[in-house]
Amino acid sequence: MNNKNNEKKPLLIVTGLSGAGKTKTIKILEDLGYFCVDNLPVALLSGFAYLTQDQQKIQRMSAVVIDIREGEQFLDNLWKALEELDHHQISYSILFMEAADSVLVRRFSETRRTHPLSEEGSILMSIQKEKEYFTKLKDRSDFIIDTTDISVKELRDQLLRIVTRIGDIENDLPMTIKIITFGYKFGLPIDADIVMDVRFLPNPFYDEALRPLTGLSDLISKYVVDNPLGKEFMECFTELLELILPPLQKEGKNQITIAFGCTGGKHRSVSISKMFSFLMQEKGYITRVYHRDIDKDDNMADPI
Repeated sequence: MNNKNNEKKPLLIVTGLSGAGKTKTIKILEDLGYFCVDNLPVALLSGFAYLTQDQQKIQRMSAVVIDIREGEQFLDNLWKALEELDHHQISYSILFMEAADSVLVRRFSETRRTHPLSEEGSILMSIQKEKEYFTKLKDRSDFIIDTTDISVKELRDQLLRIVTRIGDIENDLPMTIKIITFGYKFGLPIDADIVMDVRFLPNPFYDEALRPLTGLSDLISKYVVDNPLGKEFMECFTELLELILPPLQKEGKNQITIAFGCTGGKHRSVSISKMFSFLMQEKGYITRVYHRDIDKDDNMADPI
């Protein structure tokens, strides 16, 4: 690798052939916790690299995609930028993406995109021209990924091995659980992976002293959860999630959205989400909670 400094987080430079999967790669790196910039002009590479060394400004690992979209002067500009990084001992690694000619032709045909070098001639001619143009950069790269026959999961696995090798992240990243609470009277959330109806739990709406409160109140939480049915539900649902989350993460899913719904989205769903978030955090998961309908009018329909 190039001038590694273990005290600073290395910059990952993603480059390679057009259509080889750089956009998908940068999205996966974002899921792995990277701060990413796509299609950065090479003239800005040095400045961006300096920022990656300043942990007060960028506190995450960083990756940047640079490629032939800048034009045929790209390589000349890149060599100069890399020389500057080496001179200032800024740590970086180069990841080169490639794929077979037939696969690249098919991808361009399917997406109807124009190849960056296509002025005259076929897509295949442009691909072969780019491949020849990048020969020296490929030889200089620290890592090479051929996306000809790999799935998104296999691509993620290869990227995970690379970023683990350069010391950026742990191999086992905690899954993020996004929790949404909602009221059925206002409609289901459209972005939930799992929807759990909690209208079977005791409803504080019928207690006039509790009705003005929300599930954020300890009084409401005690009413909804601190009973045999509520306790059994929390235990069973948590066990179910512990069963399915590790296999989902193994398949490359780092975030899941779980929605808890009650009639108005104010009492039961909010109480359950609060307890569930606490339990899953204790088990090492990252949770984010959003109460969609907690402030909406609770008198729009009769409660169930």
